[in-house]
Amino acid sequence: MKELHLISFNYPYPPSYGGIIDVYYKIKALARLGIKIHLHCFVDDIPEIIDQEIESITENVFFYKKKKNPFHYLSSVPFAAAIRTSDALFENLMKIEAPVLFEGLQTTQIIRRLKSKGYKFYLRFHNNESEYYKGLSSSEKNIFKKIIYKIESLKFVDYQKKLLKEFESVFCLSGKEFNEVNSYSKNARLIHIFHGNESVKQLNGKGDYFLFHGDLSISDNKKALEETIRMFKALPQHRLVVASDRASDDVRKKINNIGNISIVPIETSENLRHLFENAHANVLLSYQNSGTKVKLFNALYNSRFVIINQNITDDPALMSLCHLGATSDEIRQRIIETAAEDYNENEIRSKVLEKNYSDDAKAAEMSKIIFKN
Repeated sequence: MKELHLISFNYPYPPSYGGIIDVYYKIKALARLGIKIHLHCFVDDIPEIIDQEIESITENVFFYKKKKNPFHYLSSVPFAAAIRTSDALFENLMKIEAPVLFEGLQTTQIIRRLKSKGYKFYLRFHNNESEYYKGLSSSEKNIFKKIIYKIESLKFVDYQKKLLKEFESVFCLSGKEFNEVNSYSKNARLIHIFHGNESVKQLNGKGDYFLFHGDLSISDNKKALEETIRMFKALPQHRLVVASDRASDDVRKKINNIGNISIVPIETSENLRHLFENAHANVLLSYQNSGTKVKLFNALYNSRFVIINQNITDDPALMSLCHLGATSDEIRQRIIETAAEDYNENEIRSKVLEKNYSDDAKAAEMSKIIFKN
């Protein structure tokens, strides 16, 4: 029986945002292969119950509270990693001898204690964390947060260079990150995002609105929304729906004053699927060059047209399925063009996505690397 420790930066349910979507559907796909998953989660608050969706795909679930001490900001270790350490985690890992898959560099502080114990280490490289925090700092308007993010970025430069060579393999989400890792540790493997979609939704004709969806507590998404709102204010003939469970009162107030823009909660995956199915096009923008965003897969599998800027993906095959705008004027033009078109791209999407990006194929490849068979 194959067994695997998986250390997650958060509890992976519900799978409602980028990194956690990848974690949840990865566990699900590995479990379908018969692999026993021992799941370890760092959380702000330990849940009272374990969701049935998690229980059904794991052998064990362990929780560890993230440390709250603000003095961790003064550590040479990145804050995101410093708060995710636990003696209990070490003890639980010692009880079951199995390879260890770390979800993100922020979960890896314990490696220093494990190195002499004979465990094999693998890393899911969710982001080049240095570039990620640099991007957050650039997008952030709050001066205190801007400084914190900048310092975190600088800490991760040294942290990841020292640590990446400790892993048997580093599973990268995109070609950009694959090249970055391989340039100095030579252990990169390209395993695209686990996204939970199985088949392309068969849609035709026109939808009812343009859709922007995302976590509006993230500065990059807030900046992308500001730009999207600016464009649609100048296109009053086209309706924009903003879907988010994390929108500030200021954002809601701003949107409520614009006649052709509305904001709705997501709340459930069923609601999100409904929003996708009735949308004519999705507007996906990012100001961080950090590989393919998981929201792109959800839009391509479940909706009609997808309009992106160059930071949403660096994958040529995925880019070929989208309408690209390099500048705001070009994105505005893509909005106008797609609004006049009927959607008929089901066949080409199915051919590209279902052949090359299925979760089961990615899980099989990852299992082969970890278990050497």
